[in-house]
Parts: sequence; C-alpha cells; structure tokens
Amino acid sequence: MILRFLCTALLGLMFLAVFRAQGAAGLKKAAFGKTRDGQPADLYTLTNASGMEVAITNYGGTVVSIKVPDRSGKFADVVLGFDNFEGYLNNTPFFGVLVGRYGNRIAKARFTLDGHEYHLAANDNGNSLHGGLKGFDKHAWKARDASTKKIPAVELTYLSKDGEEGYPGNLSATVTYSLTPKNELRIDYAATTDKTTVLNLTNHSYFNLAGQGEGDALSHVVMIHAESFTPVDATLIPTGELQSVAGTPLDFRKPTAIGARIDAADPQIKFGRGYDHNFVLNRKDGGLILAARVTEPSSGRVLEVLTTQPGLQFYTGNFLDGTIHGKAGKVYPRRSAFCMETQHFPDSPNQPQFPTTALKPGEHFQSTTVFRFSTVK
Repeated sequence: MILRFLCTALLGLMFLAVFRAQGAAGLKKAAFGKTRDGQPADLYTLTNASGMEVAITNYGGTVVSIKVPDRSGKFADVVLGFDNFEGYLNNTPFFGVLVGRYGNRIAKARFTLDGHEYHLAANDNGNSLHGGLKGFDKHAWKARDASTKKIPAVELTYLSKDGEEGYPGNLSATVTYSLTPKNELRIDYAATTDKTTVLNLTNHSYFNLAGQGEGDALSHVVMIHAESFTPVDATLIPTGELQSVAGTPLDFRKPTAIGARIDAADPQIKFGRGYDHNFVLNRKDGGLILAARVTEPSSGRVLEVLTTQPGLQFYTGNFLDGTIHGKAGKVYPRRSAFCMETQHFPDSPNQPQFPTTALKPGEHFQSTTVFRFSTVK
C-alpha cells in the first residue's frame, strides 16, 4: 500500500515537472507608457506552451520582442527594438511597427483615384513613405484579448479618418496577432472603407536570428520564392517593370548568404545601398504560400515567412548607422538585421499594371502573414 502511494506521488511529481517545463499558453497585459497626448500604451505578452514569447504594444501595433530557442534550447530575442516605451516614441527606423495606411513608397507623394488627385506628405526624397508623417505606427490602437484556449491573441483596431495624412475615406482597420503552438506568429489584417481609397498594410520587424544586437546579419542564408522583382530608380521608386532575378544579385531562388552579393557592382544594389527591393512572389492564387526561408548558421534558428500577399520587400538594414542603442544598450550598426515585409507592390496607385491596392466601399480587405520559427542542427 505504501509502495503504491509512493509510486502515485512520484508519477504526480513527474507530471507536474513536465507540465512546468512545457508551460501554458497565455496572454499578459502590462502598462508600457503614455503617448505624447496622454493615451495609455500597454504591452501584451503572448506565450505558447513551448515557451516562445512575443510582446506587442498597442502603440503602432509594434512587435517589441520575439523570444525563440536556438538548436540547444537557449532562448534569445530576435528582433531589434527598445527596452522602454520612450524609444518607440522616436522610432525613426520603424522597428517592429504596423505600417499603414500605405506601406512602402508612393512616387512624388501623390496619386490619382476616381479622377481626383490626392497629395500626401513627402517624407522620403520627395516621395511618401510608410503612411506619411503620422502613419498607423504613431497611433494608439484599441486592443482586446482575442485568445482561445490554446492560442493567445491580441486584436487591435483603429479608425483612420477621411483625409488623415491625405488619404480618402474613413478606414476601419483590424489587425490580430496570434501565437500558435507551432511557434508561429500569425498576423491577420482586415479593413473596410466608406470611400474608395488605397491600402497596403505590413509589419516592419527587423530580424537577427543570432539575437538582437549580435553582430551583422550577413551570414544569414536566405531563400525567396520569386522569379522576378520590381527594379527601382535612384529614389527607390519602381520603374514599372518586372525583371527576372536570373543573373542578378537579387537571385535568392537557391539559399544564399545575405553578404554573398550585397556589395555587387550592380545599379540596383547601388540604389538600395544593399537589398531594399520588392520581390514578385511565385503564386497561382491568393492563398497562404511560403514566401521566404532564412537560416542563421551559428544558432540554427530558422524563420519561414508565409503570406497571402503578392510581394515581399527584402531590406537589409542599410540605413542603420550605429547611432541607435537598442535593448540592453546594444548598438545597431549597418546591416545588423533584415526585414521581410509582406505587401502589395510599392507605388501601385501610380502603376496600373501592378496588382491594385484600391479598396472600395462594400469590399472587405483581408490578408494573412505568418512568421514561423524552428531550428536545424
């Protein structure tokens, strides 16, 4: 009898140890700071059963941290950012933010829609970049816990009023971040409008899979499922062409280290100061496809990017210059991270041959992007 009791107790302790090791999925909310006009900014931390952790603030829908294990099980934060909210109030590199109303660039800060010309803020070499002077990344979004039993999630909503940053229509946007048991950060975008407008939503996280602040990203090995890209001019506006990646430094159809060709004597590399280009993804329909895969050799961490969008902006932190001190005081020098911004093409409102970014009343915009993390030996 005593032996049976001891065995039962031992099994109970073993079960408890396994449970604690695996953890439990959940969401925690904490105060993070206040905006310049006094609105509260909160931090929502999503954790899954295997211990992966993602922190998101409702200010700008910003991904503040992503903590994932390496091949030996050691966790590290793999996105650039700041330890406190004040850093995000002056977040000029767009670390982790939710970009809108129009991500990427619009030429000469203007476009014509239904016969009317709209003028935007010219905040990037005479062009409009990432929604203007006060884009979606500089507003406090309304947030609610949208978790299910196994999947922690936070839903963010924002009403962009007619005329905000020059864009037409009252646009109602909803973005949901969820963390799956498969170590996937899933981002679901949705929007409606009461007047025809243009829309291009994306996330602007800067990744370094060795860990944020751990040197440059040049040894990361990248594969992008794209046969072509949209070449740009000297101000990074697409020329309107679709150019084959074959024979260019932008050919990532086979796994290639970021640093292998990043300084090639090529006009496109010169214009971007490295990689800052939109890739035309190989797709047959609007479903979720694998767009890119990135491996970091020293840690074994792998990032897969899946999306329903037609394009992917691959950016290699070319404009970082070592003046920013991020988390734990770490310095972020040039090319110390990369971005994989799923999107429609830059300047689509002025390029009728590109997939349209127009959203009309009665239509429902919806897209999904998944950042899936794993390891290799």
